[in-house]
Amino acid sequence: MFERLLALSNDLGLLPEEYDPRGRRMLGNFPQALTHMALINTARLLSITPLEAKRASDKGERPTAAVLT
Repeated sequence: MFERLLALSNDLGLLPEEYDPRGRRMLGNFPQALTHMALINTARLLSITPLEAKRASDKGERPTAAVLT
């Protein structure tokens, strides 16, 4: 799903505030900083191990909802 999101960016790698999947077009403010911050945060979360996430959570740091499986 993350790779699909990356594919929706424009030629500069920018994302809009919203995306219309039916019309396959970008909507809203462009570029939107909050969208990019969420993208960066998600990339970071996907790159860490569950153990790293658990340790961060135990220290009261983000990600706070981390659970070891």
